[in-house]
Amino acid sequence: MREFMFATGIEASCPTVRLPDGTTERVDEYSKTRHYQRWRDDFRLVRELGIPYLRWGPPYHLTHVGPGGYDWTFADEALGALRELDVTPIVDLCHFGVPDWAGNFQNPDWPAYFAEYARAFADRFPWVRLYTPVNEIFICATFSAQYGWWNEGLASDRAFVTALKHLCQANVLAMRAIVGVRPDAAFIQSETSEYFHPEHPCCIERARFQNEKRFLALDLTYGHPVALATYEYLLEHGMTDAEYRWFGAHAVAAHCIMGTDYYATNEHHIRADGRISPSGEVFGYYVLARQYQERYRLPVMHTETNIAEPHAVAWLEKEWANIVRLKQDGVPVVGFTWYSLTDQVDWDTALREDNGTVNPLGLVDLDRNVRPVGEAYRRLICDWRDIMSTNSLLVRYGY
Repeated sequence: MREFMFATGIEASCPTVRLPDGTTERVDEYSKTRHYQRWRDDFRLVRELGIPYLRWGPPYHLTHVGPGGYDWTFADEALGALRELDVTPIVDLCHFGVPDWAGNFQNPDWPAYFAEYARAFADRFPWVRLYTPVNEIFICATFSAQYGWWNEGLASDRAFVTALKHLCQANVLAMRAIVGVRPDAAFIQSETSEYFHPEHPCCIERARFQNEKRFLALDLTYGHPVALATYEYLLEHGMTDAEYRWFGAHAVAAHCIMGTDYYATNEHHIRADGRISPSGEVFGYYVLARQYQERYRLPVMHTETNIAEPHAVAWLEKEWANIVRLKQDGVPVVGFTWYSLTDQVDWDTALREDNGTVNPLGLVDLDRNVRPVGEAYRRLICDWRDIMSTNSLLVRYGY
């Protein structure tokens, strides 16, 4: 019997953002949420809430101090504490930012350096089996190189394709490096699940292209063939045919669980005037998860969701109903995550403004008091943990 992975995570974003005066500064959510000071309390709360899995990683920009150089001080202490608490880590190695010395995601040398880091991590922590090597590649490339919000601060298709290529190369090389140390390692991609709705018949072709483009991070990671128009887009904006074919030759999908993230902001309208705007929830997680799973035929984990209070308990119940229905319909769903453990800070501006605005999205608030959604998640885990083990839900109810 395989244990269903109920999880939460510690919000670990660390991009650099461009300030109005042209300089950049690092955004560190561990600092904003006081995780550096209260990580022992945070880990204890995970245990007390009965959550067996935690998405957590050492702060990449502080741990990878240079090519071949690593500071494991915080990782040693924190991962040791998780092990003592019997909380299984899903180790998050790169979450939206790189160390200052590595520059940004336009750097063609960074993927190899990151793979060295991943191998060094696996050598130091051989008991760790579960990884998210690079978090939300599509969002990272979009915000960094298509919208100009983070890191390189660029806004072009060529910059986007370059960032996407390097992020996916880093992801694949890191997985291969970890498997070289731990052959039974499993990789849980945490990747956004998106959909684009045409507002008008004149928008259908643009929506079709965007609905192929949304798959690019996983297509490259898993070596899945892309549509002809998407292939032409990649080549037009700087990827070579040899680079594209490299992904098909180096994929390690057999070790992967397809993690899909879903929020109320994941669906969009394509407007007749060319704008893309939020649509709110139209299809919902069930439809999008099936689209992604039918494309890649891999086990599925819901790796991120949340909504602000006072709607959090209702959103948890709705997302969970989607998980149960997927399981009953034979989709190999292996886990669920409320992200994150604590409230977050300044995500209402996508981390671009340092306002200190608390976003009430966590199972606990920043004083580490359990929110109603935390209590609801504790009850949900207790009620469903055994029955959600592989195939038990299908067998018990005759599916």
